[in-house]
Amino acid sequence: MRTLIIGDIHGCYDELLDLFDKAALGPDDIVVSVGDLVDRGPNPSDVVRWFRQRANAVVLMGNHERKHVRQTFSYSQEVTRIQLGEHYAGDVEWMRGLPYFYETPEVRVVHAAMIPNVPLAEQPEDVLCGSVSGETKLRALIPDGYWHEHYTDDKPVVFGHHVVGPEPLVRDGKVYGIDTGACHGGRLTALSVPDGKLHSVPSRGDYWAGVAARYQVPVLRQRPWPTLSWRKIDEVIADREGASGEDCEAYLAELVAWKTAVRSLVPVMFEQVPAVLAKVRASGADLADHPAKPLLFLLQRGRLSLSDVETRCPTPAATLALAVKLDVDTSAVPPAP
Repeated sequence: MRTLIIGDIHGCYDELLDLFDKAALGPDDIVVSVGDLVDRGPNPSDVVRWFRQRANAVVLMGNHERKHVRQTFSYSQEVTRIQLGEHYAGDVEWMRGLPYFYETPEVRVVHAAMIPNVPLAEQPEDVLCGSVSGETKLRALIPDGYWHEHYTDDKPVVFGHHVVGPEPLVRDGKVYGIDTGACHGGRLTALSVPDGKLHSVPSRGDYWAGVAARYQVPVLRQRPWPTLSWRKIDEVIADREGASGEDCEAYLAELVAWKTAVRSLVPVMFEQVPAVLAKVRASGADLADHPAKPLLFLLQRGRLSLSDVETRCPTPAATLALAVKLDVDTSAVPPAP
């Protein structure tokens, strides 16, 4: 029985199967992933399914799994959420229980790094998984060179996280860096223990470049535009300016048109407040019972300004809700894209 330790897979399922063939994986072999099963690659769902269904498999907490667990989203996590679909919540719950290291009498495995001469059980989790805070801690402790250059223990350590190049990093049979950039068109690499053999297969393409482009519009369609602040909406639009692909350009044009239509209601509402106040007075109703009473009271005191209306419209949803309260017609506003 062997232990096969695999570098960062990042959704490269075909390469994972190729690697198992290359290494002649047996049914009793233990498979250990250094973490980062997901994000950037084309098929994280099948990768996660494989590891969840195999009894003798171990997956470490990579910084990418930790991002999903903590809901710290950047673009690649948004893409993965779409790719995992209905399985996403359950897969993230599974990720929540992943260990931060794996150790046997023969080998140590971490996702990203460890502080030399500190037992694994005493290592900070963010250092082990390579999160931003962990890398900051590590640089403070080891300002010169890489952590593994200071590793002197007899027991070998295996890690991923940082792409070391097309070939694994091997030093003195004690340090093994096995992230060889599978999702970027590099290779997927594994170390077999105890025989110490390295197995590697080429990637079938620079997946992340294609995935990043393909999911632009699906990711944008996930955004809760009505409840986002105007500033956030403008930031997203500015960030996507010049984005490639006709579909993305068309979607952004639709988004800008919707945003413009909603925001154009603000001056209309400002002009509408006097008519609403007059209507309430004519009916004999109590101003305090009107849903737009703050604006009506301001006008009654002669203190209403356009900025008062703008302040009550921090989001598109709030803007449309206030328009309804002021009897402003919103039928010309298209649905949120």
